[in-house]
Amino acid sequence: MDSKELRNCFGQFATGVTVITWKDDEGKNCGVTVNSFTSVSLDPALALVSIIKNTNSCKALQNRSFVINILSSAQEAVAWQFAGRPNPDLVIEWDQDSPSGPRLKNVLATIECAPWAEYDGGDHVLFVGEVKDFAYDSEADSLMFFRGKFLKNEKNSVVAN
Repeated sequence: MDSKELRNCFGQFATGVTVITWKDDEGKNCGVTVNSFTSVSLDPALALVSIIKNTNSCKALQNRSFVINILSSAQEAVAWQFAGRPNPDLVIEWDQDSPSGPRLKNVLATIECAPWAEYDGGDHVLFVGEVKDFAYDSEADSLMFFRGKFLKNEKNSVVAN
């Protein structure tokens, strides 16, 4: 099976874009851009994020509380910043920390999670978090990811490659 073509096939499913944030051992704010996020259960309240196994972020997130920050259509630069393409001129705006970790400002939603379970998912680790708190803004548009590109929800136009 051609893994590049399988990735292209998976890319036919549009997803939202999130940045998963946490505090490291020194108390520094950390994060990684993730589009593999899903709700799992309402009772108990659980959410899942999938992170590539051989990354520093995957190792750093193990057994930690984390915050799922769902990005708005205006936050493409934030997505790139936490995807490993930093812009030295970009100032990341942080909201007040929660018990689960740091939250980004101006996002569509935050979902604060305590570690629930971690599962082997092939070349990824599946982190299931128990939702401890959440907040959202139903008025803004979301940043979408489709066919390997970021899209704006309101017009479905490409904003970056």
